[in-house]
Amino acid sequence: MAGEESVRNKQVVLKNYVNAGLPKESDMEIKESSVQLKVPEGTKDAILVKNLYLSCDPYMRNRLKEIEGSYVASFQIGSPINGYGVAKVVDSTHSGYKKGDLIWGITGWEEYTLVTAPDTLFKIQHTDVPLTYYSGLLGMAGMTAYVGFYEICSPKKGEYVYVSAASGAVGQLVGQFAKLLGCYVVGSAGSKEKIDLLKNKFGFDAAFNYKEEPDLDAALKRHFPEGIDIYFENVGGKMLDAVLGNMRVHGRIAACGMISQYSKEQLDAVHNLIYIIPKRIRMQGFIVTDFYHLYPKYLEMIIPQIKEGKITYVEDKAEGLESAPAALIGLFTGRNVGKQLVVVSHD
Repeated sequence: MAGEESVRNKQVVLKNYVNAGLPKESDMEIKESSVQLKVPEGTKDAILVKNLYLSCDPYMRNRLKEIEGSYVASFQIGSPINGYGVAKVVDSTHSGYKKGDLIWGITGWEEYTLVTAPDTLFKIQHTDVPLTYYSGLLGMAGMTAYVGFYEICSPKKGEYVYVSAASGAVGQLVGQFAKLLGCYVVGSAGSKEKIDLLKNKFGFDAAFNYKEEPDLDAALKRHFPEGIDIYFENVGGKMLDAVLGNMRVHGRIAACGMISQYSKEQLDAVHNLIYIIPKRIRMQGFIVTDFYHLYPKYLEMIIPQIKEGKITYVEDKAEGLESAPAALIGLFTGRNVGKQLVVVSHD
């Protein structure tokens, strides 16, 4: 619209699909365009947002592939990638949003995004907690931990719980939820720093570095001599195989992700599937968006726990959009410690 202020809009754009192997920073590029700080004239029920924080999440690896039939579409070459983020409304033609409102949900990896379907977003009501939490603890990752543990696994006090990728955005919360319920909790991660976090900050009963274990089956038997009641699955492959042999009768597995498999051309075989029959194991994959109707219930539980200091959350912040490709790629080599997010703007 003539006369409206036009500003720079830095963007993270996909250059190439990465169907196998680890993505590289060079598969994405930083581009600059411009944007007017106004919803285009005639565009109804839309909002223009200024992005504050962007969430780096493992599921995004599959979106870097050229695939069909997945629950989320591939990113488009030459266009900004997108994902979960926290943003502030700059302009709105939607009756439910006004300038200054804070939101979390799917937005572009850019400084400003025009959202044409804002009904999929969540308006942020609780601003007396860190705003960054809405990229993880109070956003998609928190809901994933809540749904997978409580809704899928139906936990009971005193049960034995194992969490893989336990220091990540979701795993650190699952372990804390389990401890608050009175379960025995063991986590695995890939560095001494992460193991220390699990035991000393998140309150896990025990933890081990899977990279230092030549025999995962033996490691699990050492930590769970009586077997595992609940496994929160983030890794897949050899880890899942070892767990299946160590589950207890009527054990439950919530399959949240399988990050060890996302960059492989040939997926790892799982040999121990036979155990689900004699042990009556229930294994369920889930997509968190199917459970977003429970978000108010989750907030009701988690906000008091945060304020009372019962839940702690570790974030790994990368500064600036230029750092976003490296931050995303770092997820797949375990470089991040805690929830990986990108700070686009502090206001």
